[in-house]
Amino acid sequence: MEENETFFGVLLEKVENYAKTTIDLVKLKAIDRLAVTVSNVVFGVVMALLIFFFLLILNLALAFWVGSLLGETYLGFFAIAGFYVLLIIIFLVFKKQLIKVPLSNVIISKLLK
Repeated sequence: MEENETFFGVLLEKVENYAKTTIDLVKLKAIDRLAVTVSNVVFGVVMALLIFFFLLILNLALAFWVGSLLGETYLGFFAIAGFYVLLIIIFLVFKKQLIKVPLSNVIISKLLK
C-alpha cells in the first residue's frame, strides 16, 4: 500500500511540476509576443512620423515649384491639393478591393506567426 501511495505522490508531484512549467511557458510566450508587438508598433509609429514629415516637406517644395511654373504660388498649392483629391477619390472607389484582400491577409498572417 505504501508503495502505491509513494508512486501516486511522486506522480502527482510530477504532474504539478509539468502544469507549473506549462503555465510558465505560456506566460513567457505571451510576454515574448507582446514585446515583439510593442516593438513593431513603436517602430511603425516612428517610421510613420518620419515618412509624414518627409512627405510634408516634399509636398511643400513641390507646391512651391509648381506654383513658380504656373506663375502664382497659390496655384501650385491648388494643383497639389487637386492631385490628392484625385487620389482620395481613387481610394474610395477601390476601397473594398484594397481593404478586403491584401490588408486582411497581412493582418491575419502577422497574428498567426
